[in-house]
Amino acid sequence: MDRFTTAPPLMVVSDLDHTMVDHHDPENLSLLMFNSLWEARYREDSLLVFSTGRSLTLYKQLRKEKPMLTPDITIMSVGTEITYGNSMVPDDGWVEILNQKWDKKIVLEEASKYPELTLQPETEQRPHKVSFYVQNDKAQEVSSALSECLVKHGLDVKIIYSGERDLDILPQGAGKGQALAYLLKKLQVEDKLPKNTLACGDSGNDAELFSIPEVYGVMVSNAQEELLQWHAANAKDNPNIILADERCAGGIIQAIGHFSLGPNISPRDIMGLSDTNLKKFDPAYEVVKFYLFFERWRRAEAEARNSEIYLSNLKAVCDPCGYFVHPSGFERPLRNCVNALRICYGDNQGKQFRVWVDQVFSSQVGSDTWIVRFKKWELSGEEQYGCLTTAVLSSKDASISEGLTWLHVHQTWLDEATPKDQYVWFF
Repeated sequence: MDRFTTAPPLMVVSDLDHTMVDHHDPENLSLLMFNSLWEARYREDSLLVFSTGRSLTLYKQLRKEKPMLTPDITIMSVGTEITYGNSMVPDDGWVEILNQKWDKKIVLEEASKYPELTLQPETEQRPHKVSFYVQNDKAQEVSSALSECLVKHGLDVKIIYSGERDLDILPQGAGKGQALAYLLKKLQVEDKLPKNTLACGDSGNDAELFSIPEVYGVMVSNAQEELLQWHAANAKDNPNIILADERCAGGIIQAIGHFSLGPNISPRDIMGLSDTNLKKFDPAYEVVKFYLFFERWRRAEAEARNSEIYLSNLKAVCDPCGYFVHPSGFERPLRNCVNALRICYGDNQGKQFRVWVDQVFSSQVGSDTWIVRFKKWELSGEEQYGCLTTAVLSSKDASISEGLTWLHVHQTWLDEATPKDQYVWFF
């Protein structure tokens, strides 16, 4: 959050499974729609927060499986862990709060007396979270009895049941809602309280998110019955909480528009020749649109009959003296790269091939020049690989290219995502 000098206009706080990520969508279209919208319109001045019941292990696993963005803040293990940035630096102040009237050893000892509870894998057991599986018809009875038992031991805990099988025992001060409340208070102290906050969820453990005053909320259209029941009992007349018509990330985009929180038309909704012929001096938007075109070109979704027009427009936005440095170290003039695109048209037609960019940040280094840094990712089948990209763009020749001109592109493989064939086609 150090990059902010003023309050962000928007903070999106979203659950992951079945909210931001649609596990019933093998093409990940709604997630990719959100990704392009966020990077093009919000990344530079707004906050993205993932609030998930997943542990760190399962969170990292999901990131390897799905085309996910990097959040500014990650709240994991049902609100018991808060971390910041790429390095996931823990919030020590939050840890101190959760230590009050909490003893994990006693929780495990008492819970072991209930045969209805089945301990979840070790990866899901965290310093301030003990997790079990339990049948739906036994959940309420076991929760009540166990809660009374732990109170007698002097502990102050909460028991959350969600997903019709997951039972989590946490410190009373923990939970997604309390974590969000803590985060908002911390931002307020730092004079960085977002102008608007949108909470997004689908299941019972997301209900707390919608209980925070002055926070907008969206329950995606595929929300589970347990959350719908909570809404009917607690928030059916609250105009700041809506049930979206769209699934998962599509519902989040819908809510941004519904509450007038900012632009909600994803660049992926904009098709046609304008993909490579931009008229906006917006480096982030330029980058997002270019790589959307790159994806469509290789999926044969850009019309072949207009291929020469597309390539001509691409050359127009590439400086004649500009160079592209491949992650392998190979250098090639930018315009030669455009010519080389001819041979890869449709090479991924009918395949699960997607391209997205993450953490697009630009710096204006002259009256007409920008340096843009971002991570560029490709998903091919089950394999993800990516590179750190630095691009130099200029508006000096705007009268010729009707947009920003690409002067230089330099890419380096990301250590955790280098493809087996390091000479794989990249741009």
